[in-house]
Amino acid sequence: MQFFKHLLSKLQANQNVYLLTVIQNSGSSPGRKGFKMLVSEDGFIYGSIGGGVMEFNLVEATKKLLQGKDHKILFKKQVHRGDKDHGSGMICSGEQTVVFHPLHATHIPMAEEILAALKSNTKGVLLLTPNAISFSGNQLEQKFDFQINNAEDWIFKEQIGFTNTLYLVGGGHVSLSVSELFVTLGFHVVVFDDRENLNTFEQNTHAHRKEIIDFQDIASYIPEDSQTYVAIMTNRYIDDKLVLSKLIHKKMAYLGVLGSTAKLKAMWEVLERDGVSQALLNKVNGPIGLSIKSQTPEEIAVSIAAEVIKVKNVRLR
Repeated sequence: MQFFKHLLSKLQANQNVYLLTVIQNSGSSPGRKGFKMLVSEDGFIYGSIGGGVMEFNLVEATKKLLQGKDHKILFKKQVHRGDKDHGSGMICSGEQTVVFHPLHATHIPMAEEILAALKSNTKGVLLLTPNAISFSGNQLEQKFDFQINNAEDWIFKEQIGFTNTLYLVGGGHVSLSVSELFVTLGFHVVVFDDRENLNTFEQNTHAHRKEIIDFQDIASYIPEDSQTYVAIMTNRYIDDKLVLSKLIHKKMAYLGVLGSTAKLKAMWEVLERDGVSQALLNKVNGPIGLSIKSQTPEEIAVSIAAEVIKVKNVRLR
């Protein structure tokens, strides 16, 4: 979301901007499909198309384009080894294709539409072609849809919107830090708690949605799909157990519980006695997060993020 906030801000300031987008990659290319970068005529740069000398050279070329009057849509293939015509200056293998779209004040409505879709957690399609850029309220079956025949004949579609949602059940200090980190990672973040006037819940300005609920009803608030990630971190063992018992039968991408090994061992034993199978318990991540000896809420948030990212990216293979 921050990317398009910066774009809108520059367009509203009447700045000419180039949007650089990676529309194809292969091998060990540092830039992946959908990587984006903004370069505005006042020198502002945001985002990345892969980094390194390749990115530096393309940014410098973009700055020169902005200094002129002829702001064309460009198509550049970058080969990251041994190609004189398209060489990127990098020695890693692989290649990527980057397209350059000039944007100006007339694109303000498009930027506003994209931001509105992101804020409301709805989806749309960003369409890039050799002649134009546009955004619509359509949806794709997958994240990207593209066809590249040559520099003058190609099309690239990207699903814009939050693909994954993280539900935090519990609004304490760890939840606050996790919310802040996961928003920067591109997740739609929802926080639930059952306590009124909880200071950390009220201080959480990062989450896209917050709601005070009865944990008995938690199952009705969390959908069962492959884009759902759930982290249980209430302030009481009994509530953690209650929430887990309500959600453990649902199919989702990730389900984890914050707590010590001893606490979760006891919880598992109780749930088994209540009839929950070992197969279901094995699907639960607990203690939540990678083991990095984290201590502070911020460190715990990093460990949780690392585990969720690992799960998410393994699923995408």
